[in-house]
Amino acid sequence: MPKLAHEDVLFLLIQISILLITARILGEVARRFRQPTVIGELFAGIIIGPTLIGGLFPDFIEWLFKTHKNAYIAYDGLTSVSMVFLMFVAGMEVEFENIIKRGRVSLIITATGTLIPFFIGFGAGWFAYPFLNVSTDKILFAMFAGTALSISALPVIAKILLDLSLIKTDLGSIVIASATLSDIIGWLLLSVILSNIGTSHHQYSIGFTFLMTILFTVITLTAGRWAVNKLLPLFRQNFAGQGGVITFALSTCFSAAAFTEYIGIHALFGAFVVGIAFGDSAYFSEKSREIIYQFVTNIFAPLFFASVGLRVNFIANFDMVIVFVTVCVAFISKFAGSFIGGYISGLKSYQALAVGAGLNARGAMEIILGLMALEYKIIDEKIFVGLVVMALITSMTSGGLMKYFIRKQQKTTVLSHAKPVGEETPSGV
Repeated sequence: MPKLAHEDVLFLLIQISILLITARILGEVARRFRQPTVIGELFAGIIIGPTLIGGLFPDFIEWLFKTHKNAYIAYDGLTSVSMVFLMFVAGMEVEFENIIKRGRVSLIITATGTLIPFFIGFGAGWFAYPFLNVSTDKILFAMFAGTALSISALPVIAKILLDLSLIKTDLGSIVIASATLSDIIGWLLLSVILSNIGTSHHQYSIGFTFLMTILFTVITLTAGRWAVNKLLPLFRQNFAGQGGVITFALSTCFSAAAFTEYIGIHALFGAFVVGIAFGDSAYFSEKSREIIYQFVTNIFAPLFFASVGLRVNFIANFDMVIVFVTVCVAFISKFAGSFIGGYISGLKSYQALAVGAGLNARGAMEIILGLMALEYKIIDEKIFVGLVVMALITSMTSGGLMKYFIRKQQKTTVLSHAKPVGEETPSGV
């Protein structure tokens, strides 16, 4: 049975230590500037990788990452596990009851905020296909472009709402519910794309894969939620501390991820849906959630996002036209689609604009989506760089724009209730 040699283990540990501390430091710097930590973590990989240090000192990067390929393969496996953890935590952020409570409004916003950017992205991908260096089928590429533009980043959106003290408000609940539904639809669409690529492990037809995806989602969010609520108290009673609950949660996460990977969807979808089932349970204690959240966001997330910067030279593959078009089309289509849905559903103009700004954040989800597309050769490095830049820009601007529109709404409300100039005060008031 093959195993890592002594030097492979040594270099794997060196890689982890260098990337982890650099990513955590830069993530903290980003947080101090009121930006998502993912931005700093991504820049850690860009700095250490071929874009900066790798370009200036190629021998050093060759020695650290390429001389011992088994060590880097092991690190790549670790980042795959990190993605599964990240999606599980993203699912934990979902409040299922909130989706039901905000059903009508969130459904309308999800419909327009998903369909409008999807069809705009599909059209852009279809017409741009002849001018791009991609080898995948034209329809699949157009479908991916539409999916990439329609998906949101639930963890980033939740953090923005938390920072703005909006997480428990009606507007915040609507944004979270809409983002959740948008992500579920987006990952379902991605499952269709992946099942059509024709890689060796996708052994089932598209119809079977899509049917199994729907069944898995429905069963997990109904019978699965019921089973979680029945089993969690048993683990709490029979295991010391939080260990039993955490073991049960993560083993279920890996089992679901393995199942969805087996039927032709990516493992990330299984982890995300199971995360919803656990995060929604009243028996999943806040302490258990916090332990998993802290472990993932401070260890696995930095390692994953730093690894993104190692894969691509962001300077050599920076195409101004691709980046500009990607950012503009993604920003406008998602913002406009979500605004239209909010306005149709009865929100006031500035409230609908705030919803559009909030749902426009792409963050970690877009980067994961782009990395998967790069892995399966749906896109090339230049398009991947465009997607990453778009994810960063939308995440950095989302909170500020949302705050601006909310203040405008509050100002409008105050003015509308103000007494007109010259109007006499009624007697008795």
